[in-house]
Amino acid sequence: MSDTETETETQTPARPPRAGGGPWGGGAGMPVEKSMNFGPSAKRLLKRLQPEWMPLVLVTVLAVISVAFTVVGPRILGDATNIIFEGAISQNLPAGATEEQIVAGLRADGQNEQADMLAAMNLTPGSGIDFSALSRVLILVLAIYALAFLFGWIQALVLNGVVQRTMFRLRSDVETKINRLPLSYFDRMPRGELLSRVTNDIDNISQTLQQTLSQVLVSLLSVIGVLAMMFSISPLLAVIALVTIPLTIVITAVIAKRSQKKFVAQWAHTGELNAQIEEMYSGHAIVKVFGRSREVGKRFSDKNEELYQASFGAQFISGIIMPSMMFVGNLVYVAIAVVGGLQVATGALSLGSVQAFIQYSRQFTQPLTQLGSMANLLQSGVASAERVFELFDADEQLPDPAVPVVPTREGGRLVFDSVSFSYSAEKPLIQGLDLVAEPGNTIAIVGPTGAGKTTLVNLIMRFYELDGGRILLDGVDISTMTRLDLRSRVGMVLQDTWLFGGTIRDNIAYGRPDATEEEILDAARATYVDRFVHSLADGYDTVLDDEASNVSAGEKQLITIARAFLARPSVLILDEATSSVDTRTEVLVQKAMSTLRQDRTSFVIAHRLSTIRDADTILVMESGRIVEQGSHDDLLARGGAYNNLYNSQFAAPVTDEV
Repeated sequence: MSDTETETETQTPARPPRAGGGPWGGGAGMPVEKSMNFGPSAKRLLKRLQPEWMPLVLVTVLAVISVAFTVVGPRILGDATNIIFEGAISQNLPAGATEEQIVAGLRADGQNEQADMLAAMNLTPGSGIDFSALSRVLILVLAIYALAFLFGWIQALVLNGVVQRTMFRLRSDVETKINRLPLSYFDRMPRGELLSRVTNDIDNISQTLQQTLSQVLVSLLSVIGVLAMMFSISPLLAVIALVTIPLTIVITAVIAKRSQKKFVAQWAHTGELNAQIEEMYSGHAIVKVFGRSREVGKRFSDKNEELYQASFGAQFISGIIMPSMMFVGNLVYVAIAVVGGLQVATGALSLGSVQAFIQYSRQFTQPLTQLGSMANLLQSGVASAERVFELFDADEQLPDPAVPVVPTREGGRLVFDSVSFSYSAEKPLIQGLDLVAEPGNTIAIVGPTGAGKTTLVNLIMRFYELDGGRILLDGVDISTMTRLDLRSRVGMVLQDTWLFGGTIRDNIAYGRPDATEEEILDAARATYVDRFVHSLADGYDTVLDDEASNVSAGEKQLITIARAFLARPSVLILDEATSSVDTRTEVLVQKAMSTLRQDRTSFVIAHRLSTIRDADTILVMESGRIVEQGSHDDLLARGGAYNNLYNSQFAAPVTDEV
């Protein structure tokens, strides 16, 4: 196939109007008013992780070990606090006396509260702080926290691989899906909006999974572990700490409900803004020529303002979660400090236990706060996932037949048998079209804009499915062939050139990757590419940038024609292929095309009627119907529609100005 399937499917000029209201007026983004279906979309996103279930099990095990070490640390630090506190108290007690004697003396003096507090301690009067025991405890804590860090680091490393592989598969699935979508989908979807879903939304999903999967898992395990440790220290204080859970749930639910629609609107506006930017950039010269910069700038500013308002609202509302959780945590912290202090005074708890519990209370509220603050990340990520899933849910083109038919001959005979087609049921375009194109014939198609000329050749390429009738290529219905086989037999050169970043040689060889160097050069010489290439410093190794701005428009067109020449297809379609070529070069290219068209069926769409005078058959189309067909001379002699078109170009009346 000479010109790529990508080129023909994305640059076809015959397409229905887009939704969105005029040029640079946005696109078919997701409606802002639509509420996000959070639950099913989140579940569908998590299913994408199923192929990684073994690494996820490892991540969970590593997280459990890391959290277990982290959780046990404060309890052991509490023992260190007890060693210091009890040593300081013991140093001030008379040496030689026993703890029981001192406690009994305090009770005899009526100091029962102090007696209860000392009775709960492990005292050695006159001994002071046991630094040997303290150092052993601190070394143990240091080792525990080091192990917690090590297992946490390994867990993060494994999880990063899980997320990146999941995103790799997601991008691959998106690419595969795009290749299965019909051209009608791209007619409706602005390119900027589609690019936003493929790039911005997938990147946002990746960041969301990267930041939330690990934190959610670690936070939930931390809550469970810390809660167990708190109940082992003091059930009363643990119950006080549990007050934060229902408050967290209520606050998060209320705020998340309000921010949900804002996140949906944020990513919808992002896609629409990208669509505007892409169209503004593509049509920059037209905007300047017609002096519409101010209007285009205002439309951009309005859409940018909508994005700002949605983003500000989403982040502001969801941002309230964190300070709300911190406020609740501080209230609980005060309650634990007061009640814990009273329990130390009564001897019910040691100072180290209260100190450990206060640490646990912080560790308990922190993951709850993190879970609440991650609500905005989750909503943003799931909103992006929903937009990507909309792409996955789009209707695909009909699959290729299970047992395809391959033409036994390659003459290029095309038959249109009662073909009917319309872009929408309300507006019929082509109805009951019958046409036979014999091998070696050149069929020129002319007519006013919107007559269905390009649509006709698009049907040959099977970019759209027929509403009725059939098209036969060498006696085989094209719907029974694979698209790859069909398009490998058809070469197409469009008015809008498409070249990719690479050398001129690579762009020509794109039509047939296995072509030899000599075949590439022959194609270049036949289409007069060779003539201008020698004027370039690097010749055929000249690297074209993404826009091919280092060659002229006519030279770009010649390269695409050379690409079609090299492929040597059975059927050749030229859609205003010489529109960007100067008059002298056009004559040379026409001669090359005459050689190329030998023994091949050629369809030529042209507005300049001088380029199709030598066509075997000229079809004149109006409103999707062939109103006239015949040779150039025959049609002029009839004095009908073709004659009118011809005279409008070459025999326009001349008026004298007075």
